[in-house]
Amino acid sequence: MKINNIFTLLAVVFLGIFSNAQNVLTGKVTDQSTQLPLAGAAVSIGDLHKTTQTDADGNFVLSDIPAASYEVEVRFPGYKNVSKTILVNGQTTADFVLDKSTTEIAEVVVTGSSKSMQIKKSPLPIVSIGKDYLTTNLATNVIDAISKIPGVSAVTTGPNVSKPYIRGLGFNRILTLYDGVRQEGQQWGDEHGIEVDDYGIDRIEVIKGPASLMYGSDALAGVVNLIPTTVGTPNKISGSATTEYQSNNGMFGGSLFLTGNKNGFEYGFRASKRFAKDYKNKIDGRVYNTGFDETAANAFVGVHKKWGFSHLNVSLYDNLQEIPDGSRDSLTRKFTQQITELDDYRPIVSNSELNSYKIGVIHQRVQHYRAFLKNSFFFGNSRLDANFALQRSWRREYSHPEDPYQDVAGLFLKLNTFNYDVKYYLPEIDGWEMTVGANGMYQKNNVDAGTEFVIPSYRQFDLGAFFLIKKDFEKLSVSGGVRYDYRHFKNEELFTKPNPVSGFDQAVFGNDREDADQPFQKYTTSFDGFTGSIGLSYAINHQVSIKANFARGYRAPNISEISAKGVHPGTGFYQIGNDQFKPEFSNQADLGASFSSRKINAGASFFVNKIDNYIFNSRLQSAAGGDSISVSGGQEYPTYKFRQGKVLLYGMEANIDFHLIGDLHFENSASLIFGKNESFSGSERNDGNKYVPQIPPFRYVSELRYDLAKNSRSFSKTFVKLQLQYTADQNRVYSYDDTETPTRGYTLINLGAGTGINDKNGKNILDVYLLANNIFDTAYQDHLSRLKYFEEYAASPNGHLGIYNMGRNISIKLVKNF
Repeated sequence: MKINNIFTLLAVVFLGIFSNAQNVLTGKVTDQSTQLPLAGAAVSIGDLHKTTQTDADGNFVLSDIPAASYEVEVRFPGYKNVSKTILVNGQTTADFVLDKSTTEIAEVVVTGSSKSMQIKKSPLPIVSIGKDYLTTNLATNVIDAISKIPGVSAVTTGPNVSKPYIRGLGFNRILTLYDGVRQEGQQWGDEHGIEVDDYGIDRIEVIKGPASLMYGSDALAGVVNLIPTTVGTPNKISGSATTEYQSNNGMFGGSLFLTGNKNGFEYGFRASKRFAKDYKNKIDGRVYNTGFDETAANAFVGVHKKWGFSHLNVSLYDNLQEIPDGSRDSLTRKFTQQITELDDYRPIVSNSELNSYKIGVIHQRVQHYRAFLKNSFFFGNSRLDANFALQRSWRREYSHPEDPYQDVAGLFLKLNTFNYDVKYYLPEIDGWEMTVGANGMYQKNNVDAGTEFVIPSYRQFDLGAFFLIKKDFEKLSVSGGVRYDYRHFKNEELFTKPNPVSGFDQAVFGNDREDADQPFQKYTTSFDGFTGSIGLSYAINHQVSIKANFARGYRAPNISEISAKGVHPGTGFYQIGNDQFKPEFSNQADLGASFSSRKINAGASFFVNKIDNYIFNSRLQSAAGGDSISVSGGQEYPTYKFRQGKVLLYGMEANIDFHLIGDLHFENSASLIFGKNESFSGSERNDGNKYVPQIPPFRYVSELRYDLAKNSRSFSKTFVKLQLQYTADQNRVYSYDDTETPTRGYTLINLGAGTGINDKNGKNILDVYLLANNIFDTAYQDHLSRLKYFEEYAASPNGHLGIYNMGRNISIKLVKNF
């Protein structure tokens, strides 16, 4: 950028801060049927991260707005969202009318597009989940909360470890964002969850399909954007307090949030705590080493002026998470525990330990710290967004049971990441919106502080440049773009020797490397690729619309796939990578249609996704035909190695919601995914390897919900609901070398009820929710549960192998808004 341009930018910012000129949006929100004002409705402009609430007369004011066109959205519990595109210039007025009955989808999303836009105008298959959904559905973590969305599942390791899965793909193929900033932990690991505060999430947006155009590598299968609670009403201090109890694992949780907004200066703070003991089901009883103790906090400050806005957010996340290994007594099926380093004797775990909140000796500690700065500067008809983030992820897995002070971690990974994301929105030309930008990251991961080494230390630099274009016609919206990505990757060499005192392996340097083992050597490589997408949405009439999109996705191999060589604690097998891998490329076509009326809302979407250079894990066999066994630390482990090939994924999702009788809602959704593995040919191809691993089975979710006490002054937002969740058998598995096994289907019944309690003036005092999952205590194993494979015996006295999912779970949740 030239020096004079920098001075121009600084001058614009300076003049904007001290200018008295005002662009203000005012208006009123009313009920369509009664014409009465709606007090407390949220009015927001997503592009500005700006929200306010209507007063007792339904009026709202949004000030300090840069002159431009915005998608303005209004939300109110019990009503469908309404949005309008509004040009704000000087004193601008816009009124909104909300209807309880209409099912038209007008939700605004910020993910996957250059500017905020309505879902129905986006060609991408995208879903938005609001705070009401998160509050009125029982989940054990934030990823579990979205796993009932059609096409979305979760790979789990107990109740507090979930990773998102979209249309049969997960891990580094899905990019998780926190308020638009990519979340950087050890995503390649499958035994820890997403490092965010569940209570701090206000909304979740999910893209189902390649989103590499906007986000680069790791968005090949989709994006999950976790959007935190925003600032409250201007010129007020507001907040909320939440407390929760879940019966199955005795989970206690609580969160306190405070925020203020005065003359364009905004601030907020949240602190949260959750802890639980081992969960239980009727087959296994309490599952040893599945408890957790989680602490989280974040704070933000920001300023909104006519030149734009600037926000600084800092957060911390600290989770002590136990690591189950599934070891049992062969006759009683009771869980046993490792108490010695040699692991030559395992006693049965006592009932007092199973019911204790104390974190066991074998556990992991995941700490994640983040600071990110979001800026948006307006220059007449153009705009510049400049976002930067620093993240530190420390992950320790304690695997030495005789370490008296628990200060020696088996696996100790220190990941530092710098993220950058810069976009320039060009002035519109004949209605065409154009955006150019660049984003990426610099990353350094250090493994030297541990005693077990499954990956080497490495450095990584990502750079991506893109161009987006979009135009809305009367009924037609078209958008597309192109992108180029480059990743430079460098492994560092590692030498190890046993520590003379503890006997554990340790990294050594300099002259100490003589006669040392060298598990990892220096290795440098780079990956690059072009991606793009083109799509359209068309409103045939007010009720029917269609959308289509074609996208090419890209993903560079992760550190584990390239370089893994060792036993990863918590997995129970020896993993081998391959440094000759090429990047994955996908070509996906999506076609969808929706119908909306006052009584019925229905939709269906179809997709086909062909992936080249697809990387998957496969168990190795010995020359004699049995499992290939690797020895590490004096113990034997089955061996797995990543391989690369071609796959074809295709499927559909559908929903139909009825609003036939007053406030009775009948909502239904289904999803079906197929995975064809084309990596094998000729005599090598057989029934065991013709399917793609970890494809979720057919799933159908049906919910009957009744909203009551509509005219009550003492109660508000009152509901009762009954939900059925049916999951079919999954026999289309990658059974080659016993890598994956079939899973029996199951049906779960869930219940829920909730209400807001008001004072004599109709003002909310407290929200109360009583929710229950799996009320009949059905014993089941989810196909994507890793605990399903935690079994050391070929047969069992009770006929059940592996660990089962959580049994009946009842929750009571209290929310106080103030």
